[in-house]
Amino acid sequence: MRNVKYVDNFHNYDLSFKHDCEKGELPNYVVIEPRYFDILTAGANDDHPSHDVSEGQKFVKEIYEALRSSPQWNEILFLITYDEHGGFYDHVPTPTGVPSPDDFVGAAPYNFKFDRLGCRVPAIMVSPWIEPGTVLHRPSGPHPTSEFEHSSIPATLKKIFNLKEFLTKRDAWAGSFDMVVNRSTPRTDCPEKLAEPVKMRDSDAKETAKLSDFQEELVQVAAALKGDPLKVVENMTVSSGLKYVEDALSKFNDAKKINGVDDIVSALASGAKASTTFVKNIFS
Repeated sequence: MRNVKYVDNFHNYDLSFKHDCEKGELPNYVVIEPRYFDILTAGANDDHPSHDVSEGQKFVKEIYEALRSSPQWNEILFLITYDEHGGFYDHVPTPTGVPSPDDFVGAAPYNFKFDRLGCRVPAIMVSPWIEPGTVLHRPSGPHPTSEFEHSSIPATLKKIFNLKEFLTKRDAWAGSFDMVVNRSTPRTDCPEKLAEPVKMRDSDAKETAKLSDFQEELVQVAAALKGDPLKVVENMTVSSGLKYVEDALSKFNDAKKINGVDDIVSALASGAKASTTFVKNIFS
């Protein structure tokens, strides 16, 4: 995100995604992010506690139904996955001896070498080109120790789009999941609508609540964009944190208009004035 030339790759979900689905204009690769800040006018749908998990499931339902009704449906592989496993225990030991992506070593006293994986996370793949009940347990390569993990996404993209290079040693090691497409003809029995999730939380969003650890990290990323100290998160609430992120990302968006500036820090230092709200491209 430091490079403003990529700003046009970010779009508002409500305005662009559904329109592109309807018109059959989806690009080859789309990443959809949920809303991470729980406010009254737009509840969080990221499944993080203490957010209403039914909102996250409604989000999945909405995306699926937009894809299912698209003229591009027979070209779709919809991947639903998470960055955490949603619990505190996994009976399967976490793999060790995994290639470090870039040989980076974390700070003392832990000196973490990024050479192991964490707990397993869910991954659900939806496509008319997948046989019902298909389950992928382990990859067949490219190495004897390869696993399915988050780097399997860029590894698969490299394979299906015939890209020239891997991003790091990690995705060069990770198993790809292209074999999940295991039909010669697309299915015609995929449901057009999914069941409505049951609301799980009776209370409203707490805009005045303290930021969660994850939300603090999002605000700190915004602080880095603005050149503010990271301690700016102190005493922020959910609503004030979101407003701060809005301001930082709108400046990022506006920086693109400055001729000859490619780096967001340079753009902000030159005094770019915010005129639009880029946060909606990220958190909507």
